[in-house]
Amino acid sequence: MNLRKLATAAVLAIGGTMLAATPASAANIANNPGFEDGLTGWTCTASSGATAVSSPVHGGSKALQATPQGADTARCQQTVPVKPSSSYTLSGWVRGGYVFLGVTGTGTTDQSTWASSASAYSQLTRTFTTGPSTNSVTVYVNGWYGQGAYQADDIVLDGPPGAGAPAVPTNVTGSSTPSTATLKWSASEGATSYNVYRDGTKVGSATTTTYTDQGAPAGSHVYQVTAVNAVGESAKSESVTLVVGNDNPQVPATPTGLTGTGSVTTATLKWTASQGATSYNVYRDGVKVGSATTTTYADNPQPGNHSYQVSAVNAAGESARSAAVSVTVGNDTPPPPGTPTGLTATAAGTTVTLKWNPASGNPTGYNVYRGTAKVGSTANTTFSEVLAAGKYTYQVSAVNPTGESSKSASVSVTVDDDTPPRRNKVLVGYLHASFANGSGYVRMADVPKEWDFINLSFGEPTSVTSGDIRFVRCPVAECPSVESDADFIAAIKAKQAQGKKVLISIGGQNGQVQLTTTAARDKFVESVGAIIDKYGLDGLDIDFEGHSLYLNAGDTNLASPTTPVIVNLISALKTLKAKYGANFVLTMAPETFFVQLGYQFYGPGASGSADPRAGSYLPVIHAMRNDLTLLHVQDYNSGPITGLDNQYHTMGNADFHIAMTDMVLAGFPVGGNPNNVFPGLRPEQVAIGLPAAQYAGNGYTSVAEVQKAFDCLSKGTNCGSYKPRGVYPGLRGLMTWSINWDKYNNFEFSRNHRAYLDALS
Repeated sequence: MNLRKLATAAVLAIGGTMLAATPASAANIANNPGFEDGLTGWTCTASSGATAVSSPVHGGSKALQATPQGADTARCQQTVPVKPSSSYTLSGWVRGGYVFLGVTGTGTTDQSTWASSASAYSQLTRTFTTGPSTNSVTVYVNGWYGQGAYQADDIVLDGPPGAGAPAVPTNVTGSSTPSTATLKWSASEGATSYNVYRDGTKVGSATTTTYTDQGAPAGSHVYQVTAVNAVGESAKSESVTLVVGNDNPQVPATPTGLTGTGSVTTATLKWTASQGATSYNVYRDGVKVGSATTTTYADNPQPGNHSYQVSAVNAAGESARSAAVSVTVGNDTPPPPGTPTGLTATAAGTTVTLKWNPASGNPTGYNVYRGTAKVGSTANTTFSEVLAAGKYTYQVSAVNPTGESSKSASVSVTVDDDTPPRRNKVLVGYLHASFANGSGYVRMADVPKEWDFINLSFGEPTSVTSGDIRFVRCPVAECPSVESDADFIAAIKAKQAQGKKVLISIGGQNGQVQLTTTAARDKFVESVGAIIDKYGLDGLDIDFEGHSLYLNAGDTNLASPTTPVIVNLISALKTLKAKYGANFVLTMAPETFFVQLGYQFYGPGASGSADPRAGSYLPVIHAMRNDLTLLHVQDYNSGPITGLDNQYHTMGNADFHIAMTDMVLAGFPVGGNPNNVFPGLRPEQVAIGLPAAQYAGNGYTSVAEVQKAFDCLSKGTNCGSYKPRGVYPGLRGLMTWSINWDKYNNFEFSRNHRAYLDALS
């Protein structure tokens, strides 16, 4: 659906609207623009066969020639330093079937354009403005799937030059101890950080001009430093050699500051760290009872008064023991725990969630009271339940083996009847549940009410062919506001109580899934079922991308596929449907390459030279059409696609969405074969897939253009140059990548389109 670590999708962008501003003329800042120095300054894909040729050329004596192979569009690119908030013009001369020129990383709106000029050079031009924090952009040229070699020449990036990579650090010095090496250097102009290399391998980075290498093994080491900024990394500095270690290591100092506290069952010790210690030994009543690598230790002795000491240890030996501390452990009648404080209650739909502070006195659990009645117990400091509309009062007490505390202060909460009106038209959104992706994390409970289908992104396999799907929620380090599993599951139940459907989406940009064997098929069914059961989900979304699906040579019959990855996926989906029954929700989100491109190309073709992935989703959709809840093809990150009018359509406008959606509703002959037809789906099974914002994916379409496309398809009005084969009033709705990007974009997608769809309903 989208790249996980970038703010925007890096899939090939086709077309684009030219920015209005025209930059002032400046010197060309692209490196080796005419390929006179071969491919110097350019990086080309591995299978492109890129080379500098002497004919045909546009200017000078050389030009670039490269050939697309399979899924490789033969892209050549270079990164160029630029100035922030500045205007640039990108131009170039190209020759070939379909040749594309573009720029990414602008910080505003990336640009691309294309030409088809097989016999003569044609000039392409785009202008753009860099963002306020943009220090470099990447310009590129490439061909297209199934096309022959292309040529490109005189690639010009016209505009003010950027600052470039920072200078090499100077005055590098260092000092060492038995366990560390410390480096210092002079600041480099333009640097935002520095990388430190030990014996040629990067071991760390710093934002200041000092660095301490804590993990260096004993011995002599060569250190170098580089400077880094947004443009790139400098060359390595002159080296400095430091010796780490000591041939005569010393026994560590005796630990000091030992203290101890006792409880009913435990003696807890703390002390001050000893220089050079790698671990510590703990003695009770003169006998060693354990060791620790930190400066704390918990011991569980028999009840009574005990004397504790601690020693420090390293490779040289053990220090003397510390001064002793006396700790009393054991109490026949520990008091009951303290009363909980900080009780709060919130209502999300029909779900009430309580939270409170941990009570003192080592409670083993908590009792929850609604009014005067006890309604539950928990070992945690949270509690949730689903209730009818009304006002409720809660209190909480703490318990341990001795007894129960007094009840906390009471709190009241009102549950509203938040059941949404029944909708004929739906909004489907993907929720970044396992990663943040620049747009920020959105808690399940905070998903806005406009969304009807919430697809958790993503379940991914342990390996490409294992079939073992795992769903790992976003870690705290990446998503600091991530909720607990208990709160996440409670919020899912609350959304379902409001009539929402919550699905696990399998695949995405990084989740390649190939069910090449029946064992992988069976593992897929087992592991996906485990995810659905754990979180109480309504079903499954298939978002296979990349190389997950393909067709073997000779597999040409849409209704009777033979390729294992297709056959096993269909079998797995039918098994899951049979397991969960009639209420099981199944949706799919393929790219146009895997569906509509099947009108022209289906698998490797008769010659075996075409891309085997072309149209490969079609047999899966066809086999599951009676069990398919929604198909929402991604009308973005797409190349030009031939519609039923036999004309190419490019993304980002109403005509593209009308043409692509009409194809799956009206049906079409697969690979141009009138005897192998993909029948159209029912309108209520189809939604249009879109990016929520310009930075969510290539092919962003304005609100007005989207609604114009929906008017044309569902009402037969507001149509443009493409005329659909029918009028489809039952067209189900809209899908977007993603709920997170929609929030980041001030809810432009959900609020505008929710109001529009509700008016249609």
